[in-house]
Amino acid sequence: MGIAIIGAGFAGLCMAIKLKEAGYHDFVILEKAADLGGTWRDNTYPGCACDVPSPMYSFSFELNPGWSRMFSPQEEIWAYLRDCAEKYGLTPHLRLGVEVTGLEYDDDRNVWQVSTSAGEPFTANAVVSGIGALHVPSFPDISRKFAGPAFHSAQWDHSVDLAGKRVAVIGTGASAIQFIPRVAEVAAEVRLFQRTPPWIHPKPNIVFSERAKRILQLPGAARTARNAIYWLLESRALGFTIDPRLMRAHRRLAERHLARQVADPALRAKLTPDYTIGCKRILLSDDFYPTLTRDNVELVTDAVTEIRDHSIVDATGREHEVDVIVYGTGFKVADALNEQRIVGRNGRKIQEAWQNGVEAYLGITASGFPNLFFLLGPNTGLGHSSVVFMIESQVRYVMDCLRLLSRTGAKAIDVRPEVQRAYNDRLQRRLDRLVWSDGGCTSWYLDEHGRNRAVWPGFSFEYWTRTRRMRPGAYELLR
Repeated sequence: MGIAIIGAGFAGLCMAIKLKEAGYHDFVILEKAADLGGTWRDNTYPGCACDVPSPMYSFSFELNPGWSRMFSPQEEIWAYLRDCAEKYGLTPHLRLGVEVTGLEYDDDRNVWQVSTSAGEPFTANAVVSGIGALHVPSFPDISRKFAGPAFHSAQWDHSVDLAGKRVAVIGTGASAIQFIPRVAEVAAEVRLFQRTPPWIHPKPNIVFSERAKRILQLPGAARTARNAIYWLLESRALGFTIDPRLMRAHRRLAERHLARQVADPALRAKLTPDYTIGCKRILLSDDFYPTLTRDNVELVTDAVTEIRDHSIVDATGREHEVDVIVYGTGFKVADALNEQRIVGRNGRKIQEAWQNGVEAYLGITASGFPNLFFLLGPNTGLGHSSVVFMIESQVRYVMDCLRLLSRTGAKAIDVRPEVQRAYNDRLQRRLDRLVWSDGGCTSWYLDEHGRNRAVWPGFSFEYWTRTRRMRPGAYELLR
């Protein structure tokens, strides 16, 4: 096998499309689930939608003038990905229900041994990991003995009827603020256990009329709309990338939004964060705050200390009788990469290479692991724009690496350790003074050492510039 692509979400599909466009067909897409789609296949909770404008949350080479609204629901995004796979002829390359269980580099042959759940391992000249970061659910570190239905938002149990039930929701992340309003409409009671309130901006979820869709189908219209949205989102990055003090305008917008929607000063105080806006992801919602003012909804800000058979106990000792628990507690982002079984050159495990923290050169290549490419790898997430833009930049870079191998006749490339070290030292120095590390909060952006291993610290066009051309001198060629 020429190339093994792991994952059939945005990243894996983009890699496959660009390989085919380049005339390269010797690849396979290995997907552990029964269908493609990644996070947009897995997350089917009520109200699931994107919080990045749809014209940007799509491939630049496959614009979709038919989005129903500015922030499209999960079903539309999943359908868009299936349409892309069909249009670009990826179906023959898909191996669904095949989980990659391990990667081991063969130093003598300069190939990867790929072990899967399907049986015998096979070899690949290169491996592209497109597993993403939001697929390993995170649960609170407390004893869980609940006897009733309990599930994570990313593993929503649609067999559980919430109508008339007492529902407990633990967590107030991006998913939770989307599904809580839907749950509150049918449940008898909703108790939301909040550890840290999020900063929330209004969500301009414009519905695209049929006339607007026809206009977007005109030559250049969809491209113009995408470009306008791109630069609007880039302007939001000023406070992230230059000076946290520039986030004041974002804070004022969030405070006004909260004040307009929550009249009760006591509730408003509970919903006001004590950290710099942007330190955690800024969320978008127009219906979350009003939901918390409903008679059947209670916000609990005391920590959860115990989960019993039919109740939750908070730090005050109060026991909350509940029928169902839904965890909106996010994902293990750093662990998504660090827990993989990957053995590189000279038998070195990925956990050894990353014992001081997950890192890679440009978030794409890791020293000691030749011809292994990460899409949405360390420090390539964004707090202000679309990760699909980052994916396309990374795929273009990987294609450059493959062309270098073709031109030189080398079997593999391995980023030089000093190059990776210098890059990540500069990256972390920049991150240390920015809002994610200096804003007074803890978040999934930070690892156990308190270092930011998730987010790119600059404008997305900076990353595009850095990955536009790969530097052959940064790599060792293996023949």
